[in-house]
Amino acid sequence: PAGDVAHLSDLLRRQAPKAEIDAAAHRVRMKLNPHPAGQMELNIPSFGDGKLPGLQHKYDETVLYFPKQGQTCHAYCTYCFRWAQFVGEPDLKMAGDDSAQLRDYILAHPDVTSVLFTGGDAMIMGEPVLRRYVEPLLDLEQLESIRIGTKSLAYWPQKFVTDPDADDMLRLFEQVVESGKNLAFMAHFTHPRELEPLVVTEAVRRIRDTGAVIRTQAPLIRTINDDPGAWNDMWRTQTRMGMVPYYMFVERDTGPQDYFAVPLARAYEIYRDAYRHVSGLSRTVRGPSMSATPGKVCVDGVTELFGEKVFLLHFIQCRDAELVGKPFFAKYDPDAVWLDDLKPAFADAFPWQ
Repeated sequence: PAGDVAHLSDLLRRQAPKAEIDAAAHRVRMKLNPHPAGQMELNIPSFGDGKLPGLQHKYDETVLYFPKQGQTCHAYCTYCFRWAQFVGEPDLKMAGDDSAQLRDYILAHPDVTSVLFTGGDAMIMGEPVLRRYVEPLLDLEQLESIRIGTKSLAYWPQKFVTDPDADDMLRLFEQVVESGKNLAFMAHFTHPRELEPLVVTEAVRRIRDTGAVIRTQAPLIRTINDDPGAWNDMWRTQTRMGMVPYYMFVERDTGPQDYFAVPLARAYEIYRDAYRHVSGLSRTVRGPSMSATPGKVCVDGVTELFGEKVFLLHFIQCRDAELVGKPFFAKYDPDAVWLDDLKPAFADAFPWQ
């Protein structure tokens, strides 16, 4: 909000004491929904003697883990929904460093088939540190996949080409694949320009040569990639390089969402216009998708039913697994940017309410 900006600018201009500036910044941050979608209240399970630091379990099959050493990043995007990890406030930060506890939790929950290491950026860690988290999981028969969420291919592809531990990191990837698990490298590319450097091509080749699958994802961001041509170029280039287009996300309801958000109606148009110009190999991509409190909601289109203009949506993933894949309808609102802005159509409530 303009008032917050003016207040912080005034404090900086008159060189206010650091404690006063920090307190003002904290008040602003707490108004920006630092942990959307019930992450702190709904996603952190109890286990053993209490809550598990650094672990989230929202969907039956998938556990998210936030390694303590991976909670920084190669760069800080102003639209990042994980901004609370980076602002130096311990009470907001999710982080854990007990790989044995992670393993024990998975063993106690046989429905878990996938672990996602996220952050921050897991690829900030050197190979010996990442190995401490990954290696204890490789003999768990219930695990089918290990995922690594990262922006490193766009911001530091040297990690896999010229860094001192590049070869060791790739050997670790090979070890994961040789254990019989799918290693899914979840690469965040925001704009086709990030794919242009030759070192990115080489990094992608080297990662794929380990047997890992690189899947690509990014949020739709106003002023940055809110254009179908940008997404069309990204998906086609990624497919040509051997990567798998995976998600177009909607900018989440946190941080400066008001500045970066694209209305859902426009988001669907951008997705559709980009999607219809790519081959079937690129049509693995899903979106526009909202990672909301009840689950991942995909906007499938805008149509007219019974004389009413509506959004058609479905759950890609959901806390209530019974709702996955089931379509539902919301009243059309050209200004809606998030699930909470929508009202149910042809019903008194949404299916999860």
